[in-house]
Amino acid sequence: MTGNDDLRWTSAIELTGLIRRGELSAREAMTAHWRRIDELNPAINAVIYEDREAAWAQATAADARQAAGDELGPLHGLPLTNKDTNETAGMPNTWGSPLLQHVVPETDSLIVARLRAAGAIPSGKNNVPEFAAGAHTFNEVFGTTGNPYDPSRSAGGSSGGAAAAIAAGIQPIGDGSDMGGSLRTPASFCNVLGLRPSLGRIPSPGPNSWMWLGRSGPMAREVADLALMLTTVSGPDPRVPSSIPQSAEAFARELELDRGVTGLRIGWAPDAGLGLPFEPEVVEVAERALDVLADAGAIVERAAPDLSDADAVFRQTRAFDFESAWGPLVRANPDRVKPEMLENVAAGEHQTAAELRALAAARTRLEAATLAYFDRFDVWITPTAQVLPFPVGLRWPTEVAGEPMRDYLEWMRSVCVVSAMSGPALSVPAGFSAGGLPVGIQLVGPQGADALLLRVAHAYEQRTRWAWTRPTLGTATEVAR
Repeated sequence: MTGNDDLRWTSAIELTGLIRRGELSAREAMTAHWRRIDELNPAINAVIYEDREAAWAQATAADARQAAGDELGPLHGLPLTNKDTNETAGMPNTWGSPLLQHVVPETDSLIVARLRAAGAIPSGKNNVPEFAAGAHTFNEVFGTTGNPYDPSRSAGGSSGGAAAAIAAGIQPIGDGSDMGGSLRTPASFCNVLGLRPSLGRIPSPGPNSWMWLGRSGPMAREVADLALMLTTVSGPDPRVPSSIPQSAEAFARELELDRGVTGLRIGWAPDAGLGLPFEPEVVEVAERALDVLADAGAIVERAAPDLSDADAVFRQTRAFDFESAWGPLVRANPDRVKPEMLENVAAGEHQTAAELRALAAARTRLEAATLAYFDRFDVWITPTAQVLPFPVGLRWPTEVAGEPMRDYLEWMRSVCVVSAMSGPALSVPAGFSAGGLPVGIQLVGPQGADALLLRVAHAYEQRTRWAWTRPTLGTATEVAR
């Protein structure tokens, strides 16, 4: 058997390969997974629920299927924990709210079901902000998740628990979701990858089957693992009208082609053309990433899409979706939810017909501006987060680069305006601040360009290997591979 210390940083592709070849059993992989949770989770609080008995039974069954010569899925024997907003049958699905502590779903969400069908073994749940509102993972039920690179700093949110678990070596991949950067901000803060996929790439069945702003998506430490997971969980669902009709594309093939970035037209606009404030060190790190891509043959030009409608589209759509999902529960329990949730629901409750008509027109204009931009450029790149990971004691940054933030959404406009564009966006590790805190860049493309973003990320990863700088009790150390 491979040593447990070695398994901490083993990729999903390598780990499942070891299991398939009989060099490691699913039960041994699970034991190593638990050992890492026991070792690091007390410091970072990424995993907030475990069902070791059920996970062990599934690992035992997986080993039995392999011994019997049964067909094995692409993620056979892979242990992982799931986001506490993605239903996992038999485990609490609390959304970080005391109002939902009793909720134990009988079925899996689509992304968890597809992971399970591919052979992955759910072992527990990852922490989230209350109702997944906000890009800092804390709640009254389970507390705050710390950053593996410095536990006194935020891991981001709302997929902060998943990002921290992956960065800490608890597991190589994880499921997340993204409405306003909930995959990308924690990926940037924790030095991992987070993909907000194209609309319909990973359908999300639910009460509002036409919802377009929120997406389920994959997280990983390596681009090849992200491609494997995306292949596994993509594909249409008849319950979701926006599903991309073709079967799940084998995204790993794009990486095998290894076409690099020569000739690709890349737009670069750190302030999104909106004058967004960024901490200077974030922009400095991101600009070095652009130099790497230019040296690799990309054509880089400073240019931003016209995002003059993006803030309104994001805020109005988000308000509508939050009120639709949580309005009755929040109004019935106003003293048991955080203030930001009251604001979110009130914003949706007070929307007028005139505002909804204006929203439809603004979204149409923004879509036209997005298409025009991607007629000129293949990819747009900006820094993912406007700030470095901030102290866990803050609810949210009240200023960025000396500029006051009006509310808890304004400090993360860099990801919110990209969400409004509706296409895919991928946060990629781009380096570290002088103090050792991670910085990410987000690659943005037109609808359907998920494979292209993986191609660019892979070319960048091969030249920088930032994701191989691992955390060790808050100190970044290079792990040889």
